[in-house]
Amino acid sequence: MAEQTDDRLVVVVEAFLTHVRAARGLSEQTVRAYASDLQQLVAFADDRGIATLDGVGLELLRDWLWEADQRGLARSTIARRSSSVRAFTRWASESGVLPTDPGARLRAPKSAAHLPRVVGSDQVRVLLDGLASRASGDDPVALRDLAVVELLYATAIRVGELVGIDLTAVDRSRLTVRVLGKGGRERVVPFGVPARDALEAWTSRGRPVLAARAAARTDAAVSSAGAGAGRSPAEAGRPRIAAAGSGSDGALFLGDRGGRLGTRGAYRIVARVLEDLPGEGPSGPHTFRHTAATHLLDGGADLRAVQELLGHASLGTTQIYTHVSSARLREVYRTAHPRA
Repeated sequence: MAEQTDDRLVVVVEAFLTHVRAARGLSEQTVRAYASDLQQLVAFADDRGIATLDGVGLELLRDWLWEADQRGLARSTIARRSSSVRAFTRWASESGVLPTDPGARLRAPKSAAHLPRVVGSDQVRVLLDGLASRASGDDPVALRDLAVVELLYATAIRVGELVGIDLTAVDRSRLTVRVLGKGGRERVVPFGVPARDALEAWTSRGRPVLAARAAARTDAAVSSAGAGAGRSPAEAGRPRIAAAGSGSDGALFLGDRGGRLGTRGAYRIVARVLEDLPGEGPSGPHTFRHTAATHLLDGGADLRAVQELLGHASLGTTQIYTHVSSARLREVYRTAHPRA
C-alpha cells in the first residue's frame, strides 16, 4: 500500500475499502458490509467532532456499538459492525497509519443462534411439481426458475455460488457442478437426475431465448450509434438467435433481460416460489440451502459429508442443522406420541 499521508477518517476509510476491493477471496456482500458499517462510523465520529483517525480510540468504538444497541439494532448487526471496524483498525495498524490497534480489545454481543427456516419434504415436492408444470409450456423464465430451485435444493449451494456458475462448470454426465465458495475455495458438488433434467431443459430451450434478448438490445444500441457495419439492412433489423453457450460470458443462469442472473434476481425467484408457503422466516435462496442440509441429516447423512457439501470451513457451523433435525424430531414426538 502507498504511504497514507492524509489522516482524515473519511479518506483513510476509503483507502481501506480500496484495499478490501482488491483483496482476493472477499465476496461482494462482505465489501458492501464493510463500506456501510464504516460510513456509519464516520458519521458517528463526525457528530462528536472527530474527523481524523487519531481520534478513533477504543472508547469511541465502544460508544458507537452501545449507541447501536440503544437504538434496538439486532445483535447480529452489532456483531457485524464490530467485525468490520476491527478489520479496519487492524489494517490501519498493520499499515502504520495507527500506532496501535484500538479495535483489538473491542467486543460485541454474540449473534443470537436462530434456527434456520426449513421447508418440509412434502412441501418441496409440491413446489417443484408446480414449477415443472409452469415450465412445461417452454416459457424461458419458467424453465430458468425451475432449474434454479432444483439446483439450489439438490446442491445446497449459496446464492453467490449459484449466480457465479458458468456453463462449463456443469458436468451433466457425472452429475456434478463446480462452484467457487467463500474465501475463493472451489469445490465440486453433486446433484441428482431431476436437477439434471431441469438444467438440460433450461440450457437447450430457455437460455437461448433470454440470451437472444441481450443480443437484440446490443444490436439496437449498435444500430442507433451508427455502427452497424458488417450486417445488411435486413440483418440489422433482425435479432440474432443466440447459441446455448452464448450470453454474459457463458453464465449458466441469465436474468429476464439476458444478462447474468444476479443475487437480487435469484432472491426474487425464490421469494415468488415461497410466498404462498405457510410458515415464518426468511424466503430467500438460503431457505433451500438450510432445507437440503436438514433433509440430508434427517435421511442419515454423515455430518462431515454435509459439511463438505455445504463448503463450511468449521464443523461447528454445520452443527446448527443437527439442532434443526432435533427440533423437528421433538415436534413429531409431541404430535404423535400418546404420552408426549
